[in-house]
Amino acid sequence: MLKVGIVGLPNVGKSTLFNALVANAQAQAANFPFCTIEPNVGTVAVPDDRLHLLGALSDSKELIPTRIEFVDIAGLVEGASQGEGLGNKFLSNIREVDAIVHVVRCFEDENVIHVAGSVDPARDIEIINLELGLSDLNQIEKRRERLKKQIRINKESQIEDNCLEKISLEIEKGGSARNISLLKEENKLIKPLGLLTAKPIIYASNLSEDELLSGNLFSEKVNRLASRESAQSIRISAQVEAELIDLAPTERVDYLNGLGVKEGGLQSLIKASYQILGLRTYFTTGEKETKAWTIKEGMTAPQAAGVIHTDFERGFIRAQTIGCKKLLEAGSLLEAKNKGWIRSEGKDYIVNEGDVMEFLFNV
Repeated sequence: MLKVGIVGLPNVGKSTLFNALVANAQAQAANFPFCTIEPNVGTVAVPDDRLHLLGALSDSKELIPTRIEFVDIAGLVEGASQGEGLGNKFLSNIREVDAIVHVVRCFEDENVIHVAGSVDPARDIEIINLELGLSDLNQIEKRRERLKKQIRINKESQIEDNCLEKISLEIEKGGSARNISLLKEENKLIKPLGLLTAKPIIYASNLSEDELLSGNLFSEKVNRLASRESAQSIRISAQVEAELIDLAPTERVDYLNGLGVKEGGLQSLIKASYQILGLRTYFTTGEKETKAWTIKEGMTAPQAAGVIHTDFERGFIRAQTIGCKKLLEAGSLLEAKNKGWIRSEGKDYIVNEGDVMEFLFNV
């Protein structure tokens, strides 16, 4: 399951956003620092209209969406890497996620205390990124110390040490591990460290309801910073997300239309997460169930089958495949077969976004 960590300074709207994204979660959203004493975790279904359309086409008894896990991590403060606030405990929680959503306060509200005394997205982003970088430098230093004894006799240790040196120099210049291009072998060696600055990041400008559509000067600053880092940037409103919780689906659409926006923050976050992590969705469908599966971009048919079960990958023979749009156009699997639209794909086939697949394999 895709795991996304929500981070930011205290009182930027993290827990309010988390509560809204995971409506049944019990995260406390109070107006004081460190209200999140343990990381809150919640999973949500990934909204996908194609799942419902395919389910109706196959008259499926059950629809099973793919899911995403959000982790609400307590607000970091300056000096967190040295144990300030709730310190390294929460930095370690970030190491376990696939991507980071950095919530940045982009609204003025005298009733909500800002831990630094004023709203300044550039400063807030710098504080968090500095703490993540300092934590990585500490990790790298410890690891390189352990590698010293192995470098002369172990080629992999030498390769890893060289990688860590390059990353360390980049972080010391104010950059991140994401800026360093590494070979597949090198990435594999440093992955166990879980470097924080290596994780893909999405900057989420938290705006008031009135400014969600057009943004403001604060969110424009966030966009520019994200662009320089080649990071994703989206606009969200924790206030709006909280309002959506108690609304019926049709009322949600009307409410968002009234604001001039096409989708809520959940959809925006999921799209950005899938894009930055290079993820794709394919489907399996039948009378029993229609199910969405998440895979990495570039996966072959056997690898995609392995997401269902490792036996499917080991015994892969071929995949009966058709694009979702084409199948819906046909109106049924039988009609798609009659039209010759269902293809038989082999081991080298790269699965496309929205493919509907049936795998044939040896047990």
